[in-house]
Amino acid sequence: MHSALNQEETKVAQHLAYQIITGFDKSYRLFSRITAGAQKRFESSDWPASQQAIKDRITIYDQSLSEAVSDVYQRVHPRQQHKEFWLEAKAQYSRLLANHPQFELAETFYNSVIGRVFKHQKIDNSIMFVTESRCYLLGQDRHKVLNSFDTSLTVRGLFEEIFTQYRFNVPFDNVELDLDNMDGALRSRLSPQALASVHSVELLKSVFYRGRAAYLVGRICMPDTTLPFVIALQMTENKTIVVDALLTERAHMSVIFGFARAYFMADTQHPAEVVSFLQELLPHKKNFELYMSIGFYKHGKTVFYRNYLEHLANSNDHFAITPGIKGLVMAVFHLPSYGVVFKVIKDEFAESKKITRDYVKDRYRLVKMSDRVGRMADTHEYVNFRFPKNRIDPELLVYLLETCASSIEINENEVVIKHLYIERKMTPLNLYLQQETNPVKIRSAIDDLGRCIKQIAYANIFPGDMLHKNFGITKTGRVIFYDYDEICYMNERNFRELPKSDDPFALDTLSVAPNDVFPEQFEHFIVGKKHLKDLLKELHGNLLKPQYWKEVQTIAAQDVMQHFTPYPPALRFKRQPN
Repeated sequence: MHSALNQEETKVAQHLAYQIITGFDKSYRLFSRITAGAQKRFESSDWPASQQAIKDRITIYDQSLSEAVSDVYQRVHPRQQHKEFWLEAKAQYSRLLANHPQFELAETFYNSVIGRVFKHQKIDNSIMFVTESRCYLLGQDRHKVLNSFDTSLTVRGLFEEIFTQYRFNVPFDNVELDLDNMDGALRSRLSPQALASVHSVELLKSVFYRGRAAYLVGRICMPDTTLPFVIALQMTENKTIVVDALLTERAHMSVIFGFARAYFMADTQHPAEVVSFLQELLPHKKNFELYMSIGFYKHGKTVFYRNYLEHLANSNDHFAITPGIKGLVMAVFHLPSYGVVFKVIKDEFAESKKITRDYVKDRYRLVKMSDRVGRMADTHEYVNFRFPKNRIDPELLVYLLETCASSIEINENEVVIKHLYIERKMTPLNLYLQQETNPVKIRSAIDDLGRCIKQIAYANIFPGDMLHKNFGITKTGRVIFYDYDEICYMNERNFRELPKSDDPFALDTLSVAPNDVFPEQFEHFIVGKKHLKDLLKELHGNLLKPQYWKEVQTIAAQDVMQHFTPYPPALRFKRQPN
């Protein structure tokens, strides 16, 4: 047992805490500067800059973290400090967080510094913020993130007031038509009695920018119910703004904040209040999902880990191999009662996979940096992730040791996985199509599979391995791609026609380069059974034609920001007045 710190050691711990909070504050300023620039990029239709901003904002965290860790090493030699020093450093840091507007993000930054210093070998709540440091009284800063509007106005007057508050430096295409559309939409969804009972209308001050779209997000409050209230704006090719839709259903808002989309640019100095408000609108979404949706993915990982520990404490099922066909590159397992899957890169790949471990990591990083257009699942990378040994199915443990031994450490009570990815759990599309008997649902799934492949391609990503086992389907029937080890940019593939010959072995003698792709062969491996192949050819036959892929290559090369509306087309307003 070490004695208490002397005065000099206490001063060093105090200074260290100050260095780390200074590093966080700098990081957040840079993050906020990029986020705040979203309005200008939207107004100027500078889509290449928007794409770059996605990458820059993700990169900032690691850059700031590296600087903060370097500062720590200049001040102390971490391994030579006893535990009391780190207890004091955390206590000093906690004092600095007392009135900090981003206290929860600052906790995560501190965890990242300590994690990096100790190479993620210590997950210890006494020296890190594994659990929340304090109970934040949500709502105390709510007024700082919300605008409230006069409910005594007419419906049209309300919308006029909203657009007096939210201003853009480019014109609306037809503001009178937009006001008419919103007025009609709200009146069609709420009866006169319901409209008369509205006692408050609130919108977050932050505008939520993503790609060619911007969203005003809030709620309409009545005595017995509260409706989400989302005004969806789009930038036209003519650089004018249109109101594309008015959304008042949680299901539609949920898809906008979905896990397969790029993170929003939504500038705020009070993220806890913004997330709290969003969770009131979307109570089925986890807190960590909402942090991630607005770009705070590192803190989202922290909140996920807390949620994971809480779920473990309140469940008793066992981690097991996920149902379905085992992957050639990843070992995948789950906890049946929990809504995520855990993916570990295997030590060795099948002969057909001419890739390396580092290449796989790079592919997952590429997706993180891309606009996922609602079709590619977000993944979260963890190191030294701990699982209780007594909760792991013996068959799973044997499988992990057989396939991923270099990533596994086992001690008396835990199985530690040195590197893994976590993704939202979905039903693998191949299992769904085996189990589903409703022909309408099967047709819908195959149709959405084709749309998924096409939309990813338009976003300049070639999915590579398009076997239907590499796609999942959500509870709402949306098809999502989640296997990234063979993805690449569209210009990295050469789409060719199969040789026309009576010789069945002609392809064997054809000169084939590593980047050559023959779309006519896709029907043989995207889906297996004949009736599914026929459906795919009927609904998306152009996927099997090289010319289609070459046309998409041309479009992708133009660096034009693609926009696929994340709500049903029927909700979009007609642009031609009657």
